[in-house]
Amino acid sequence: MATTNWDEQIKHADGIAGERREDRRYDLRLDLRWKLIRRRRILETGTGSTVDFSSGGILFETDRPMPAGLNVELSVSWPVRLHNVAQLQLVVSGRIVRSQGALTAIQIIQHEFRTVGVPADRRNAPSGAPRPALDFFSRQSAANGSR
Repeated sequence: MATTNWDEQIKHADGIAGERREDRRYDLRLDLRWKLIRRRRILETGTGSTVDFSSGGILFETDRPMPAGLNVELSVSWPVRLHNVAQLQLVVSGRIVRSQGALTAIQIIQHEFRTVGVPADRRNAPSGAPRPALDFFSRQSAANGSR
């Protein structure tokens, strides 16, 4: 009776019909806003959330099917703040490669992080370090008897 090497058969099957993506995918649920774009014009906008993403693409969920082949811009709410102050968003431009029901997959063409804004209560927060230029001018004014 011949023995079967199941590990080799599973690897072979995965290579043919299984996971073929090159980039590692991360399962993260993040809120997003999307803009459907055609010829530099915004056709529609909406909201949704990511299902998973990698450096090459994003799978997201929205309330309606999206047309494959069109360009889309996603603004994803990033879970980490810049210097623990400014909220970030990942802005991605891509092409819709497939859509099935509420799920849409895009191939990333371009991406960048943008700041959303600094909360008003954190805008003028002291840095804790003295500013040498202000100290210099303060001493000069005192030395010259200026008011």
